[in-house]
Amino acid sequence: MRLSAAVLLALVAVQAALLLSTEASELQVGYYSKKCKGVENVVKWHVIRALKANRRTGAALIRLLFHDCFVRGCDGSVLLDASYDNPHPEKVAPVNIGLAAFDLLEEIKAAVEDRCPGVVSCSDLLIYAARDAASILSNGHVHFDVPVGRLDGFVSKAEEAQAELPDSTDDAQKLIENFARKNFTVEELVILSGAHSIGQGHCSSFTGRLSEPNDQITPAYRNLLNYKCSQGSNPPVDNNVRDEDYGVVARFMAGFTSRVRKIPDFLDNSYYHNNLAKIVTFHSDWTLLTHKEAFGHVKEYAENGTLWDEDFSDSLVKLSKLPMPSGSKGEIRKKCSVINHRLY
Repeated sequence: MRLSAAVLLALVAVQAALLLSTEASELQVGYYSKKCKGVENVVKWHVIRALKANRRTGAALIRLLFHDCFVRGCDGSVLLDASYDNPHPEKVAPVNIGLAAFDLLEEIKAAVEDRCPGVVSCSDLLIYAARDAASILSNGHVHFDVPVGRLDGFVSKAEEAQAELPDSTDDAQKLIENFARKNFTVEELVILSGAHSIGQGHCSSFTGRLSEPNDQITPAYRNLLNYKCSQGSNPPVDNNVRDEDYGVVARFMAGFTSRVRKIPDFLDNSYYHNNLAKIVTFHSDWTLLTHKEAFGHVKEYAENGTLWDEDFSDSLVKLSKLPMPSGSKGEIRKKCSVINHRLY
């Protein structure tokens, strides 16, 4: 027993020293080039395989990155499961309804742990995976190098996620104030909103849109949403009408059928065209048209898809640099869904 305690204390001391040195360092591109050679290739292989099986996983990864970083910084806190000590982690917050791709992150983490035990954080793996997903879904137009060297956090609270994440019912001014608290400009709010060219949302997230007036939502699209939401208990609906079932679009928006795609989720500037046409799902999307500066950027990116690709890449890098709260402690989790001391 005495030997086990000594070994345990030594391990704790080594881990604490490692955390302090890592916490003090700045994020770096290529941080793992010697610590875990080839880690980015491992992540990319798993992401490619996952998206070949289910392309929707790509949008889930990008959404997961935003929902992680916007609360307590990019610390993997959204990945933590409920536990006896913490029965209400971020992932169960109502604003996080529909978050997915957790199993894929665990799969990637297990593969990286086999290669480099205790070296690469889950928060870094999420950013690598989201970057690769964005690149694949945009046919390579969204691309960037990832600065890494993060720690995984210990704190994950549903009430913090609910308070800090933007809500799909927010008006423009509330969105602007929320993003400003994270040091994002009005333009960057508009840029990041462009991710709604992909993915899905649950009907509970846009209930108000189903009865908004014609000057806020195209009546044919509102009828389509009402029909989709009548098909089940809070079903998911495509954010981009071009990803909808052809028959449903033909029934409600016959003039749009030429733009329906057999393969969903292409990350591009179509969100801005849809917004100007008032065929976006969330009130928080349409409301950007009510703010002069935001409206100008919506038009700008509708007219220049290449510019949006570049600016979206830059904005994701900025998002990925959101820090943990001052004084926070962290670790390199062995599993992304649980902090290390609960594994023993």
